[in-house]
Amino acid sequence: MDLAFVWFILLAVLWTGYFVLEGFDFGVGVLLKPLAKNEKERRVMINTIGPVWDGNEVWLLTAGGATFAAFPEWYATMFSGFYLPLLVILLALILRGVAFEYRHKRSDGNWQRNWERCIIIGSFVPALLWGVAFANLVQGVPIGADRNFTGSVLDLLSPYTLLGGLLTLGVFVTHGAVFLSLKTLGDLRHRARTFAVRTGLVTAVIAVAFIVWTAVAYSSTVWTWIVGGIVAVAFLAGLAAVARGREGWAFLFDSVAIAAFVAMLFVTLFPNVMVSSLNPEWNLTIANASATPYTLQIMSIAALVMTPVVIAYQAWTYWVFRRRLGTQHMPATDH
Repeated sequence: MDLAFVWFILLAVLWTGYFVLEGFDFGVGVLLKPLAKNEKERRVMINTIGPVWDGNEVWLLTAGGATFAAFPEWYATMFSGFYLPLLVILLALILRGVAFEYRHKRSDGNWQRNWERCIIIGSFVPALLWGVAFANLVQGVPIGADRNFTGSVLDLLSPYTLLGGLLTLGVFVTHGAVFLSLKTLGDLRHRARTFAVRTGLVTAVIAVAFIVWTAVAYSSTVWTWIVGGIVAVAFLAGLAAVARGREGWAFLFDSVAIAAFVAMLFVTLFPNVMVSSLNPEWNLTIANASATPYTLQIMSIAALVMTPVVIAYQAWTYWVFRRRLGTQHMPATDH
């Protein structure tokens, strides 16, 4: 039980890393059309995440692999019940990755615009559906006594889960706009800052509604209120910082807000990992969904060895590509 609890926390950390890092490049992708005024600015936006977007997805692969190994019952029930939305997310991520690679292969304007649309779609869909998926974990889904999902995809759609989807979409778009204001120069930087404030205010209202709904309807602990309060305060602090031109602080506060949001979901779930809407006795818990103690021991040793290496490499990547970009850095063509 002790190691299972540790891995429950570690999964929260992995999802935090994924949402913080992949979150801003989802936001950048969604903003390609609304924010950029011309082709050169779209190239600047893509280049801000070009060196890091694929590395950010490592956090998702690790979170999925860790769930499979540490909580096989959770993995099996979740992936069977959420099969269609998770497949849609996977297809969107594939489309997005292909678009990044193929967009610059030809200088033809229509070719590039079509791949840019693929980047937008491939960023929008996961940003929305991840919120729907995690809201379903908190709300509960039809799980039978045999720990199998017994519902349909329509059972995953409700006002609460759709609100969760709008929240992650809004947070990621705001996070992406803050990242662009941190990484760009000139008019694009100022437009990104203004956009971050505007979308952030709307997202803050959605966040408060989601936090209150979660705490009132689905939580049995005061910690949901406490951690939810941290989400709201950190997010508003980020908006205040970006409005004053302190983009670095704004990005930090946004990251804290996202981390607190993930923590709120996991605190609300605890000690469950999936809630049965049919019978609380059929919930999947940390205890009954975890792997054997020996498996968790081996995983812990591997994590202690490899995690610092991965984090160090990714930190080095961000350091190397830390400078701001502007349209003046873009050559006449992509070739």
